[in-house]
Amino acid sequence: MCKPEMPATVPPNAPGEVSVEGATISLSYNGNEILTLEADLPQSTFTVKELKEERDGKVYHLFTISSVNGTKMNITGRIHAGPESFTCEADRRIEGAQVVRHTYGLSHSLLNRAVYDRDSDWLLSADQSYTSASLRIVPAQADSSGIAYDLSMNGNEVTFRFRPRYYQKHRGLSYYEPWTYQVWKEPVAGWCSWFAYRTGITEENVREAADVVAETMLPYGLDYLQIDDGYQQYGGAPAAWITPNAKFPSGLDSLAAYISSKGLKPGIWTNVAVHDSAWVFAHRHWFIRNEDGKPASGRWIGYILNGAEKEMLDSVISPVYSRFRQDGWSYFKLDALRHLLFEGYNSHSSFFRGGYADREEAFRSVVRRVREETGRENFLLACWGVLPGVVGLADGCRIGNDGYGYTALAQYNSFNNVVWRNDPDHIELTPQEAYRSCMATSLTGSLFMVTDKPEVYNTDLITPARKSLPVLFTLPGQVFDLDPSRSAFLDRTTTEMSGSGERESDGSRTSPFDLFMLELNLPWERWCVLGRLGEKEKQVSLADLGLESGKPYLLYEFWSDTFLGTVTDTIGFGQIDPRYNCQLFCIRPAQPNPQVLATSRHISCGAADLSEIEWKDGALSGVSRVVASETYTLLIHEPDGYSGPSVTATGGTIISQTAEGTVRRISIVNTDGTPVSWKIDYSSGISG
Repeated sequence: MCKPEMPATVPPNAPGEVSVEGATISLSYNGNEILTLEADLPQSTFTVKELKEERDGKVYHLFTISSVNGTKMNITGRIHAGPESFTCEADRRIEGAQVVRHTYGLSHSLLNRAVYDRDSDWLLSADQSYTSASLRIVPAQADSSGIAYDLSMNGNEVTFRFRPRYYQKHRGLSYYEPWTYQVWKEPVAGWCSWFAYRTGITEENVREAADVVAETMLPYGLDYLQIDDGYQQYGGAPAAWITPNAKFPSGLDSLAAYISSKGLKPGIWTNVAVHDSAWVFAHRHWFIRNEDGKPASGRWIGYILNGAEKEMLDSVISPVYSRFRQDGWSYFKLDALRHLLFEGYNSHSSFFRGGYADREEAFRSVVRRVREETGRENFLLACWGVLPGVVGLADGCRIGNDGYGYTALAQYNSFNNVVWRNDPDHIELTPQEAYRSCMATSLTGSLFMVTDKPEVYNTDLITPARKSLPVLFTLPGQVFDLDPSRSAFLDRTTTEMSGSGERESDGSRTSPFDLFMLELNLPWERWCVLGRLGEKEKQVSLADLGLESGKPYLLYEFWSDTFLGTVTDTIGFGQIDPRYNCQLFCIRPAQPNPQVLATSRHISCGAADLSEIEWKDGALSGVSRVVASETYTLLIHEPDGYSGPSVTATGGTIISQTAEGTVRRISIVNTDGTPVSWKIDYSSGISG
């Protein structure tokens, strides 16, 4: 949840302090030593040079360590950061294929040359150069107080770049103060009524959807059900929201209770538009006014609520959202926010004597009051378009136009689960888009909402959604946007006067990038899955994925259930099967003993469903979280010399076991969805 937390001190927008004592180089910031390095050469044989500079509020602190005569030196050290820090890439790589990276657990990728500390919003990175190409940063220790990272390199020069207030100043998010809030860490996956029924939605439709979703999707991890536009009465006055129209005769409290009774979390749509002129003119001091004193209006927004007027907030915003929270709604979609800002406040700038600062504060006051009334324990989605003014207030933000677009996930990849949860909009489970839309949303850890009529969920089109759920909590592998063509225009929101259609800063439907990778870092193994959503790239090297070239990796394509053998340098993709319109490759370091290759349950190939995996005394064992009455298949890779194991399962029934080449498939089922413990014992069948 978006839980407020205040640090002992607010991190300053100031450089650090570098000190050199013998062969030890350290960097301190805000009273803490965040980097300590040791060189294996005496101080007389290397130099440390510094640069400190501030431009437009952006502080840059660089220092370069160089050997005097070009002799290679070994540098080892440790980076100390907060508990929400993570390893990442700080800048676009100069060479190689570009891949959108996200991680589950702390990344050990060979591409990482930086640590981002979300607790204090600083970024410490090593510049790219052949002189420090061997530099590695890996997580070392973690506890409630913070995370330590080991750093090592062999080279003759390295430049470190420290950027305080990274997202706030360097990325231009002036309201980003992560020491005041946490991002939402739980999965957010659900059903939305909008594309299924639009404004024709009825109470009966919602109840039917709840019945079907609870049966077909809830066991897999989809647990929100959100009603959209169409339940409210006309006008925008509080009573028009709280008391629904005739299509919802039982009332909203009864409907929320029914949704909850199915094990689902009730979600509700609202917006900030007002159209009831009689009500508006009776309360004209609550609204933005023209020079003649009459309430002003704008396209899409109607009459414009004045967020700077406390009485309006008390009388209009608070009654609606406090009542919805009281009635049991726990997911709130707040729509038309761009129109409130663009057609409302920016288009009537003369009303605000203090210029844009007053306009955006009025805007934030509206969102802030909704946030206060809905409660930090409930999810708040800001809609629509990228709106820097909601940072720190909303848990999620729609990053594009109406209609799903996976390309936006490459344009705001660095925001997801750092600034807010990205919402690429609702997924329609069509034959053309179901597989790649579900896959891309899940791989990036984004907000996952489907929006079909319930009968679709009794067809095979539900398969990609089920196998993409639950959505894991991911962190970006890059703190820059791989496609910067949209975020480069974020400052436009301060002057936009029309929210009609796509704006320059909105996530778009086109992007040159279609490779999305999720790194899985579990206590028992680290591997990755690579989603291919188009055929722009024909192949990719292991090095471009942050993997070790020359080392053997097992390659498995998930959707077609095909083992593709072992790779040591380059992955050739082949053609995309039109049945899926995408590919998903599982890439696992090959082990000398039998190992899990994948499971049939989830596109993570085991991260969502496996635990306690162990190879010991000639046996592979583990625990699987399965869905009741659904066949669950373990895929085990068996190197030469391993065959004919005995297989046992506790808590489930083994219904089949087949071996083809080096892959053994073991299918299990149980009736109650409880975890299944299994053991594959090769101790009597190992040949030399």
